[in-house]
Amino acid sequence: MSKKYTIVTYGCQMNEHDSEKISWILENMGYIWTDSKEDSDFIIYNTCLVRENAELKVYGQLGSLKELKRKKPDLILAVCGCMMQREPIRNVILEKYKHVDIIFGTGNIHKLPQLISRHYQTNETVVDIVEDTREIIENIEANRKYTFKAYVNIMYGCNNFCTYCIVPYTRGRERSREPENILEEIKNLAENGCKEITLLGQNVNSYGKTLSYDYNFANLLKDINKIDGIERIRFMTSHPKDLSNELIEAMAELEKVCEHLHLPVQSGSSKILKAMNRKYTKEDYLNLVEKIKTRIPDISLSTDIIVGFPGETEEDFNETLDLVKKVEYDSAFTFLYSIREGTIAAKMENQIPDKIKHKRFQQLIDTLYPIFYQKNLKYENEIVEVLVEEVSKNNEKILSGRTRHGRLVHFGGDRSLIGQLVNVKIDNAKTFTLEGHII
Repeated sequence: MSKKYTIVTYGCQMNEHDSEKISWILENMGYIWTDSKEDSDFIIYNTCLVRENAELKVYGQLGSLKELKRKKPDLILAVCGCMMQREPIRNVILEKYKHVDIIFGTGNIHKLPQLISRHYQTNETVVDIVEDTREIIENIEANRKYTFKAYVNIMYGCNNFCTYCIVPYTRGRERSREPENILEEIKNLAENGCKEITLLGQNVNSYGKTLSYDYNFANLLKDINKIDGIERIRFMTSHPKDLSNELIEAMAELEKVCEHLHLPVQSGSSKILKAMNRKYTKEDYLNLVEKIKTRIPDISLSTDIIVGFPGETEEDFNETLDLVKKVEYDSAFTFLYSIREGTIAAKMENQIPDKIKHKRFQQLIDTLYPIFYQKNLKYENEIVEVLVEEVSKNNEKILSGRTRHGRLVHFGGDRSLIGQLVNVKIDNAKTFTLEGHII
């Protein structure tokens, strides 16, 4: 009988795509996927270090598997991803979770078959971490979760060193994939029915800087736009300091690039932005937004905002509220600042008490949510194009999908429409979703 595997993924789209690669590797080794840990012969946790909550969940999950490991001593338990790039965390795993068999990082997924073999040969915990590498492994394919949409890495790592962020320490320095490899991957996806791609990088705007010739992110978008079969192009994440006029022009002119831009601001206070090492001011950001909206009037903007960064005063927080009102975001990911060991901000004085963080967080969402609702209200009685993605978990007669602007739409229909582009007339707007019927 074939052995079975389970992957549990925490974190960003980059981690999700890494898990798709891990799945491809395991199935090429003869493993079969199952969603049951009890039935698994191989369980792997792909971890995230950006938020403390995800880290704690991993520890909890690992602890709960001790009993299963006793019952099934041949079960292989592996942990990979960003958490494993930090030596103190690896030491915690090795000391407290001795039932873990394989530990590896973000830069050596391709070595998983060797790590499994080494564990079988030694029956010991195998640890294999690449601290930083300029090498990009191109021969790993992926078991895509969907046939009609896909993530595509265009670069790895980050050079920005925002003071709150652990990513440069876990993903290494910035390095761009060769464009011909990216374009070939997307062409293959298109030939297999993929309609929408999302280009991934910690800062897609700086794509191309490590190439040995002059080729940037706008050039890449133009080349992808020519690929037959691809109908929508998305990307994330964009760093405001690197968003060029050339990229804005490309977004405005290329018909396949979606009218949605994720542009993390993090704070509306220039003082806090400087402490975060973001390399732009509030005024810089607002000027950039004005430039984008002037060139692409119907652009949908989303963002990331951190509440309670060390040293944030009431005045600083009010600057964030002011910026939110001026930009009028369509959606936002909001976070309470949490200390990430190994970052500069973790050592900063004037850490904000949790009570104040929570109060400000509530004020922020009380400001954001009415804006989201007003933005969605404009869609009532409008007809929008939706890429049908899935059936509702609560009602098999309800489908959901997204517009080009990234809005989530629920509507009645048959599951045979999944993967298709359909026109939906919006009947009802809510704060986070739209509801309608197929035209």
